[in-house]
Amino acid sequence: MPAVPDIRIHSDSETEAEAAATFVLEVGKEAVRTNGRFFIALSGGTTPETLYRSLTSPSFVDRFDWSRTTFFFSDERCVPPDDPRSNYSLADKTLFTPLRIAPSQIYRMAGESYDPQAAASEYEQQLRLATKTSPSAKPSLDLILLGLGEDGHTASLFPGAPVLRDHQRLIAATQSPKDPPNRLTMTLGVINRASVILFLVAGANKAGVVRAILDPKTETERRLPASLVEPEEGRLIWFLDRGAAAELPIHQQRTSA
Repeated sequence: MPAVPDIRIHSDSETEAEAAATFVLEVGKEAVRTNGRFFIALSGGTTPETLYRSLTSPSFVDRFDWSRTTFFFSDERCVPPDDPRSNYSLADKTLFTPLRIAPSQIYRMAGESYDPQAAASEYEQQLRLATKTSPSAKPSLDLILLGLGEDGHTASLFPGAPVLRDHQRLIAATQSPKDPPNRLTMTLGVINRASVILFLVAGANKAGVVRAILDPKTETERRLPASLVEPEEGRLIWFLDRGAAAELPIHQQRTSA
């Protein structure tokens, strides 16, 4: 049975980010207690930036020992690591540098590679080595952060893309309808193996697609990339602000926090 989404609605994006920061630390502490380390995959966009700033704020910065954390990325734009569009660049400026994360703890996708397919294969090997996963298995990360596009995409998995049917690779090169067109992304195979998947969505402009994912009416909505995020055994959590939750049915809005 697919995981039932745990929907948590907050008054605004700042409150949402603070609640998400608390949640991330809870997952991290449990992973360290259980496995001695914390594997997390980061995403890009404005909502994760708000989360990163909460995690590095005075009220959070000393609440977790990040030394046993390994950072991965759920997707990346094919641009150099210092490009403002780079997911790594955002995380480096707003999370890694403030927290003084050692470079050895960070596995970034080589978006600057002239050969995205080779970069995807290289990152898959890095992911397998870092998580000690055999070639015949898929890694299970402790937490994967995801955003949501107005077209229903998540990570760099876009509607109708062939990569949505890829059940073999962990990382794939793919195309985006938006600039920059070339992307690297985790596939659904590795995303759905995570212990916890956390969607962070904010803004009234996302209300329509949030409803389409969490209360689908048509087969097209059920096939949107974000609708295909169904953890095999893990938990699926949605953190929303009031704007993003505005079109959900009342019974789903009752889970508000």
